[in-house]
Amino acid sequence: MKTKVLNLDNKSAGDVELSDAIFGLEPRADLIQRVVVWQLAKRRSGQHKVLTRAEINRTKKKMYKQKGTGQARHGARSAPLFVGGAKAMGPVSHSHEFDLPKKVKALGLRHALSAKAKDGALVVLDEAKSKDIKTAALAKQFGKMGVGRALVVDGEFDKNFQLSARNLADVALLPVAGINVYDIMRSDKLVLTTAAVKVIEARLGEGVKA
Repeated sequence: MKTKVLNLDNKSAGDVELSDAIFGLEPRADLIQRVVVWQLAKRRSGQHKVLTRAEINRTKKKMYKQKGTGQARHGARSAPLFVGGAKAMGPVSHSHEFDLPKKVKALGLRHALSAKAKDGALVVLDEAKSKDIKTAALAKQFGKMGVGRALVVDGEFDKNFQLSARNLADVALLPVAGINVYDIMRSDKLVLTTAAVKVIEARLGEGVKA
């Protein structure tokens, strides 16, 4: 599939041929959802925890004799039913991460890229470079391009461009090595430089077909 290449002044800089195997698939929501769930599960810290009977700092001495008191039988004040006692079957620290086949991850990334292309939310830039460090000027350029909440992906960001964009609340920069399904889908526009397109096509050029 052929698409226009723009520069930061919103002028045509030629055309680029995008791989149909990466940008021209019919998006499958189930594959995208699987990869997003996997990503978010990896991000969970899993540090929620309460004290167990073995960890509670209370005496382990038997409260009173077993029989003859007319009360229920108890062994220690660390029992869950007492104030200050442990929590019965409470949460403990553990990892929420699970495995996902590499082929599914790669296919999910392909379908996420195809979803942006199909929705008309994919913009290809010739290069992401700025002459000066001027946030206002860069914001104006993005405004002319109709780029709102956007994810900009490049191979290696120009320092002036990076410093100009860091104070733009709706613009996120991501090196192409870290491109992922979650960040793609949560952005309104996906902005790829021609250098990023080449790296993505080289990375996803071989593998499972949809």
